[in-house]
Amino acid sequence: MNRRNTNPALRTALAGVLALSLAGAGVSPALAQPAPTAVEAAGARDYAIDPTHAQVRMTWNHMGLSNPGATFETVQGVIRIDPANPAASRVSVRIPVSSVDSGVPALDAMFQNADFFDAAAHPEITFESREVRFTGLGHVFEVDGDLTVRGVTRPVTLRARLNGAGIHPMTGAPVVGFSAETLIKRSEFGLDVALPMVSDDINVQITLEASPAQETRP
Repeated sequence: MNRRNTNPALRTALAGVLALSLAGAGVSPALAQPAPTAVEAAGARDYAIDPTHAQVRMTWNHMGLSNPGATFETVQGVIRIDPANPAASRVSVRIPVSSVDSGVPALDAMFQNADFFDAAAHPEITFESREVRFTGLGHVFEVDGDLTVRGVTRPVTLRARLNGAGIHPMTGAPVVGFSAETLIKRSEFGLDVALPMVSDDINVQITLEASPAQETRP
């Protein structure tokens, strides 16, 4: 992770995330695109996750009959993008347990108690990346990291994609958008209530936007 990556293709890929003009990256035509060389020259940069355009959704199976879910509506953190050394890019995320919303108030209240997320003792879920690996044409990658739930930390791998990037038409600031997914076993984090009627496997889907730290979004 600390090794400098001199692969031109990977440098171009990360420059595209910052420069917002990488071919095939799904750039929206509504977003203006600056010259890649100008952004690449800026070096590594921290992008703050926009909590008004970020969600983490988890789904599970209930008795083999349905696949309900819940969404964490508050997602905070920083994505560091380093165009000169892609492997040094990193992700740090914090999710307040109190932001969970299943659409069922009684279930949301249960999620806060000691049998579930134990929000009083562990108010946040966190993710800290350890390695970023590109697996596609510059916009598909994997993020290995440590997920902490209820004070228990386990390794997970996020399968991620750059959805789009550009200059935000309202703020004039660079903006990037990502999606990611993974599958975890809740029992590994001490969440074993109602097993096996409620599945051990939890599917996690993430969508977010981020802008350079210190920039504001409408």
